[in-house]
Amino acid sequence: MKGGGVRVDRGVVAAESGGGGAVPFGTKYDLVVPADERRQLAAGWLYLALASLIGAGVFSILLVLARTPFLQSWFPVADFFRVALVVHVDLSVLVWFFAVGGMLWTINGNDRLLGLGWAALGVAAAGTAVMSIAPFAGPGAPVMSNYIPVLDDPVFLTGLVAFGLGVMLLTLRSLAAVPPVGVRPDGAACLRFGLNAAAVSTAIALIAFGWSHGALPPGLEARAYYDVLFWGGGHVIQFTFTLLMLVGWIWLASACGARVPLTPRVGLLMFAIALVSVFLIPVIYLAYEVPSVEHRRMMTWLMEFGGGLAIVPVALAVVIGIARARAVPLEARPLRAALLSSLVVFGVGGAIGFLIHGSNVKIPAHYHGCIVGVTLALMGVVYLLLPRMGLGTPSRRLATLQPYLYGVGQLLHIAGLLWSGGYGVQRKVAGAEQVLRTTQEVIGMGVMGLGGLIAVAGGLLFVVVVLQAMLARTGGATHDA
Repeated sequence: MKGGGVRVDRGVVAAESGGGGAVPFGTKYDLVVPADERRQLAAGWLYLALASLIGAGVFSILLVLARTPFLQSWFPVADFFRVALVVHVDLSVLVWFFAVGGMLWTINGNDRLLGLGWAALGVAAAGTAVMSIAPFAGPGAPVMSNYIPVLDDPVFLTGLVAFGLGVMLLTLRSLAAVPPVGVRPDGAACLRFGLNAAAVSTAIALIAFGWSHGALPPGLEARAYYDVLFWGGGHVIQFTFTLLMLVGWIWLASACGARVPLTPRVGLLMFAIALVSVFLIPVIYLAYEVPSVEHRRMMTWLMEFGGGLAIVPVALAVVIGIARARAVPLEARPLRAALLSSLVVFGVGGAIGFLIHGSNVKIPAHYHGCIVGVTLALMGVVYLLLPRMGLGTPSRRLATLQPYLYGVGQLLHIAGLLWSGGYGVQRKVAGAEQVLRTTQEVIGMGVMGLGGLIAVAGGLLFVVVVLQAMLARTGGATHDA
C-alpha cells in the first residue's frame, strides 16, 4: 500500500490449512524518498556529510605527519597534533552525524519551509568550511573538552557557532515539517516517529547549550569553561545519535528482508522512552547548578538510563529478524554488512562502559565503540538511499567489504585501548606524555595504532564507494559487481 510518501508492506502468511486466516509474521519498515525538491535538499546534506568525512580523513593524515620527526616544524603551530585532532573529531562526529540527520529529516518531512532548509544547509556548510581552515588561519590553542573539542580561537569558534546556527535552523524546519504519525502506526510511522524524536532531542540539546552558557560562572580557565559549556547539551545529543542509529538498525534489517519481531507500537514505545527522558533535562537544570557535581552526575545517569534502555530490546529484535531471514538478496549484502558491523561494534563499546574505573584509555575505547556503531548504521542507510535518491548504485563488492574493514579496524583500535587502559595508560595524551613503561603497554597501544590505520582505510573506502557511485551515475555506467 502506498500513500503519504511512504511505502508500507505488512508481511502476512496465509494460513491455508485450518482456516485460521492471515497470520502476521512481521512488519515492513520503510520510507519512500520524495520526488520533489526535498530530494535535492536531502542530497545537499549528503554532500556535506561526505565533505566532512573527506576533511576528517585529511586531518587524520595530518595527525600522523604532525607526530613524524623532521616534519613537525612544517606545521603552523607547535602542538599541531592536538589541533588536527580537534578538527578531525568535530568533522567526523558532529558534522557527519548532523549532516546525515539533515538528510533523513528532509526525507521524512513534508514540503513546508524548504527555503529555511536550504538556508540551514548553507549556514552549516559555511561553518564547516571555517572550522576546517581555522588551524591554518589562527594560533588557536586546542582544548580537548568533552563531547565538542575546540580551538580557543575566534576563527574556529566563529565556524562552530555558524554550524550550530545551521543545526538550529535545520531543527526548526524539521519540527515545522513533521508528518503525522497517526493513532494506528505502521512500520513507516514508527520510523517517522523515531526521526521526529531525534529532532526534538536536538532542540532540547540546543536549549541546554544556551542554558549552560548563561549559567557559566566567571573566571573559568579554558578547559573548565568548555567542559561545563558542553556537558549538558553534549549528553543530550547522544540521545539524538542513538535515535538515528535505532532507526537505521530497524530500517536496514527490514531492507535486508528480515521480518523484525517488533510491532510498530512497541517500536514507537522504544523511541518514546528516550524522548521522555529528554524532557527531564530542564528538571536537572532547574534542580542543580550547572557547574555542580550533582548536575554532572544526573546528566550522566539520565543518558545511561534513558538513552540505553531501548537499545537492548531493539538490538535483540533486529538480531532475531536477521537470524530468521532467508538468504539475503545480493543487492542487500552491503546493508547487512553495515548492520552487523554496527551491532557488534556498538555492543562492544557499550560493554566496555561497565569496565571503566578511573580516567584512562578505557574511556575512549567505550565511546569509540558507541560512536563508530552509530557511524556504521548511518553508512548503511546512505548505501540504502543512494539509488533511491537517484545518485547511483554503489559497487556491491566494495560496499560489502567496507563496513567489515572499518568495523574490524575499530575493534582492533578498541581492543588496544582496552588492553592499555588495564595497565593505567592515561587518556588525552600522546607521544612521550603517554609514559609507556612496560612491553604490554607498548603492545596495546601498537594494536590501537594498527586498528586505527585500518579503520581510516575503511572510512576513506566509504567515501570512495559513494563518490564512485555518483560518478558512475553521471557517466551512465553502473557498478553491480
